[in-house]
Amino acid sequence: MAFALGEIFVSQTTGTRQIVFWLLEAAIFLLFTHLFRNFIIYKRWLDHGMSLLIPRVLLAVLILSVVVYGTRLLVSIPLGIYNPEVAWSPIRLFGLLTIYCLIFFVWSVLYFIYNYFERYNLSLKHEAAVNEIELNNLKAQLNPHFIFNALNSIRALVDENPKKSKNAITQLSNILRNSLASNKKRLTKFEEELKTVKDYLGLESIRFEERLKTEFDIHPDSYGFLVPPLMFQTLVENGIKHGISKLKEGGAINMRTTIQDDKLKVEIRNTGHLNLNGTEKKDKGGLGLRNTSQRLNLLYGEEASFKIFNESENVVLTELVIPQQK
Repeated sequence: MAFALGEIFVSQTTGTRQIVFWLLEAAIFLLFTHLFRNFIIYKRWLDHGMSLLIPRVLLAVLILSVVVYGTRLLVSIPLGIYNPEVAWSPIRLFGLLTIYCLIFFVWSVLYFIYNYFERYNLSLKHEAAVNEIELNNLKAQLNPHFIFNALNSIRALVDENPKKSKNAITQLSNILRNSLASNKKRLTKFEEELKTVKDYLGLESIRFEERLKTEFDIHPDSYGFLVPPLMFQTLVENGIKHGISKLKEGGAINMRTTIQDDKLKVEIRNTGHLNLNGTEKKDKGGLGLRNTSQRLNLLYGEEASFKIFNESENVVLTELVIPQQK
């Protein structure tokens, strides 16, 4: 089309038939680019790598240029402007084929670039949708898991101390209220998550009494972060279930936060021992810890980290690093 329009301005003897011819020439280009696009889709060239794609495109461009030139000649005959000497002049033939090849090549490059970015955007949207579904599934797993353990704690108090069991039910209702609200969010305020942790430990302290000691050392800047809902509570629960509850004398839970390089570092220490060669190795791959690792990976990728290990003979350290949400 560009070449046809260019000839209108260059030619000194532009007649009606010549203009009609150039318009038909432009239509021919549109027709063949449309057919070429359908051919690319049919042959699934967009799925090929560069090593296969480049020679195919170059060959197709050459063939299309020859076919368009032939079609151009056929159109010129009924219009009465066909001149064999001009049409088959080697210089003109080579020049027009070169221009046609360039036009089709540029069109091909633009077409493949457009489709590449279109597919890339679609893949990002698909990945985001899949991640969102997986995150919702992971959060849905936590609620029954947490409620089951909390109700077990309350059940142990019902006969022994009805008054404490009522207090425990009140604390559980507060936790569930926060939990239901957080189900609608990918992230929640650090302050809200910390309150859930304290309510949970308050609930567990009713069951363990003096066997459970808690301590918090919270950096003031921690309150400016957004964190995954129920994540800290799950890790505290893991420390009690697999550490303190197994010790006759009980133990302590310590939660400490610091800020390093605009990232929130959370350290949860619990009395106990992580036996990596025994049954606790299986627990490490259990619901709570596996859920934490998957959620961090979906939300932050490699920017977040999660570790659990024996800090000393009788202290297990769970360490989280969460980036600042922008």
